[in-house]
Amino acid sequence: MAIEQSTQSSNLVDVLETVLDKGVVIAGDIRVGIADVELLSIKIRLIVASVDKAKEIGMDWWETDPYLNSKAANKEDEKLKEENDQLQKRIDALEKKMAQDNRLV
Repeated sequence: MAIEQSTQSSNLVDVLETVLDKGVVIAGDIRVGIADVELLSIKIRLIVASVDKAKEIGMDWWETDPYLNSKAANKEDEKLKEENDQLQKRIDALEKKMAQDNRLV
């Protein structure tokens, strides 16, 4: 019995290693309709792979998601500060122009 469990766990480890190394994609669509009228459509896509394999195929969204990566969050904060500074400069320029126009009237 112990030999069978050892073999099964060994097989499971081999399968898991292969899946993470190669990657597995599961895709499916669910459509709900009545009388040829589609009411709901759901597309399901799932990929199971190692991080290295995911990066190799171009999937690295977790590196740029500010909720998952502190470096991405810092970059997002920097972008917002820069945008805020630009908007503040534009507001200041518009206020100066309005002040000048009011003096001319």
